[in-house]
Amino acid sequence: MKSILVTGCAGFIGSNFVPYFLDKYPDYHIVNLDLLTYAGNLDNLKEVEGDERHTFVKGDICNRELVEYIFTTYDIRGVIHFAAESHVDNSIKNPGVFVQTNVNGTFTLIDVAYKQWMEKPFVYKEGYEGCRFHHISTDEVYGTLGAEGLFTEETPYAPNSPYSASKAGSDMVVRSYHHTYGMNTVITNCSNNYGPKQHDEKLIPTIIRKALAGDEIPIYGDGKNIRDWLYVLDHCKGIDLVYHMGKNGEVYNIGGRNERTNNYIADKVCEILDELKPTAAGSYKELIRYVEDRAGHDRRYAIDATKIETELGWRADEDFESGIIKTVEWYLKKYRNECKKKINNPGNGIV
Repeated sequence: MKSILVTGCAGFIGSNFVPYFLDKYPDYHIVNLDLLTYAGNLDNLKEVEGDERHTFVKGDICNRELVEYIFTTYDIRGVIHFAAESHVDNSIKNPGVFVQTNVNGTFTLIDVAYKQWMEKPFVYKEGYEGCRFHHISTDEVYGTLGAEGLFTEETPYAPNSPYSASKAGSDMVVRSYHHTYGMNTVITNCSNNYGPKQHDEKLIPTIIRKALAGDEIPIYGDGKNIRDWLYVLDHCKGIDLVYHMGKNGEVYNIGGRNERTNNYIADKVCEILDELKPTAAGSYKELIRYVEDRAGHDRRYAIDATKIETELGWRADEDFESGIIKTVEWYLKKYRNECKKKINNPGNGIV
């Protein structure tokens, strides 16, 4: 049984990755380190509750003593690093937290890994030759695009928010440990994920939640900002491929080839809700309202996934139109169950 450390897997992408990975690989033991901040929720890991091959540790990736303890206790032979502060609005309000977690936390993890796995630069300890550090990043490190063009692995970094700047910094830390110390590293930069278990504050869950409550649905600016949308399970499959088959020291961009404006997203979600849960008040689209734009709001992101497609054979199984239906159906079930819990628990002050 090989033990690997995954970080931040009580959050959105990681909590989709863990059950997928454990189901596919019976010879792996996952040690899951998560601080359980606002974005982490142990309910996201119900599928693996009681699984002896999943060990959850509550803690901070910046806590070097804890990270060292995990590496020695479980004889960690690989790292897949999801943990990050990732909400752009929060990074604008409190950038220091993002630098601390995303940059310093990544440094702590990879530096401990280096000292546990390697005798000296470019020399792995006997038995640790195959150990790999996989860092999960974002397309936002590349900045913004004009009306045409795509981000490739050679696109210069040009982050425009404290969040993306902190992720760019963490990417550079990982890159430096490959080139300076000869560590076996890979980096993946993904486009906007969507799907089950995403935090309520994100765009698609917000549209669904606000619509069902009959509240105004806020859309930044003119709603014409464009993102490339990637279904979360497709991302998990891409991470799996890169971790096992990616070339040492390489970067792989994972994108869904699903460019959509925020206006399209809001309209599409409302159309699905109109069909699945119609309201006598009319279409949910009538709730859409435009609000003051976010500071430093990038206009367009879009990833060229040619490298991972051609070198590793990855393909997204979901296009946006199929993935968004699955997503809305999942959230309808979630919010329906939450409503039942509130009704059955009169002590919570809800009448």
